[in-house]
Amino acid sequence: IGLLTKLSDLYLPDNDLSSSIPSEIGLLTNLSQLYLNNNDLSGTIPSTLGLLTKLSYLYLPDNDLSSSIPSEIGLLTNLSQLYLNNND
Repeated sequence: IGLLTKLSDLYLPDNDLSSSIPSEIGLLTNLSQLYLNNNDLSGTIPSTLGLLTKLSYLYLPDNDLSSSIPSEIGLLTNLSQLYLNNND
């Protein structure tokens, strides 16, 4: 997935995806919208999301993500909507 550097929107909700969010997602530097809600994703939110400076929408609710929110999320100055509800 890290090779899709021109990708601007990634919509994968409601797909029963399992495993963790790959750290390579931070290589998608043109990403402005990321929707991974309503899956079975587990593990932590990768700190590499902080590299996605064009990101304006981040939807990760209704998964099994755990741990705290990485401080790198604070680097996302274009972020206007952040949903992390209903996780572990």
